[in-house]
Amino acid sequence: MTDKTSREKGSSITRVLEIIEAIAKAERPLSATDISHELEIPKASAHRLVQTLEAEGFIQTNMRGNLVPAKRLSDIALGVLASAKYKTQRRSILEKLAATIGETCGISLPDGTEMIYYDRVQANWPLQVYLPIGSRVPMYCSAGGKTYLSQLPMAKLKRVVENLPLERRARNTITDPSRLLEDILNIQKTGLAIDNEEFVDGMVACSVAINVNDKFHASLFCHAPVIRKSLEEIQQLAPVLKQAANEITHLLEEEDSWDIDQ
Repeated sequence: MTDKTSREKGSSITRVLEIIEAIAKAERPLSATDISHELEIPKASAHRLVQTLEAEGFIQTNMRGNLVPAKRLSDIALGVLASAKYKTQRRSILEKLAATIGETCGISLPDGTEMIYYDRVQANWPLQVYLPIGSRVPMYCSAGGKTYLSQLPMAKLKRVVENLPLERRARNTITDPSRLLEDILNIQKTGLAIDNEEFVDGMVACSVAINVNDKFHASLFCHAPVIRKSLEEIQQLAPVLKQAANEITHLLEEEDSWDIDQ
């Protein structure tokens, strides 16, 4: 292989990685033209590389024709998070929380209009709702999803709520956009999101935000069957949930600081 070919191959690999990074970090979906302009890549090359990444399942085109992460890229992100240096400490906080509450607790991350169960500690009860790691739940009717929505700027929040497909999933699912918006605005005041049998009949849940450096990172949630925990009892878990979220936040901020120092 000639030096010229090696340089071209290396350049292509670098460009692919830069495209993935740009799409993953973008505050708004990018187009192939945006990619070409921001990364100073010739338009023909940008379109070719984007098409390859899309064909391989790393990115996808949304309804507006812009580029967003697809399943393979999301799976990579989850894998990186799962192998982080502080996984053991984060897991110990989650296990302590589940033991204190006596119910299943976990962490979920936003992906499109859904939340992905990134980590969870199962309660030791015969009767429980089984949603394993990797499960995807609707954003609008889950406590973790509503926590994420409550972190959005008002203009973006209104656009998202107005366009979400609010399908009935359980007896108390909120299917009216104005009611959902009111619910989320209340979460902004209290810092606690509630799922009152909105996702699964017979299950209640609550969630708080894990914010790292004042930016939303994930949702910390707890759910339980109503025969063990009433809605009022779930709401009373707010202080212990917020304490655990603060501990995880400090851990992740410490991790960020450690990375910068290296």
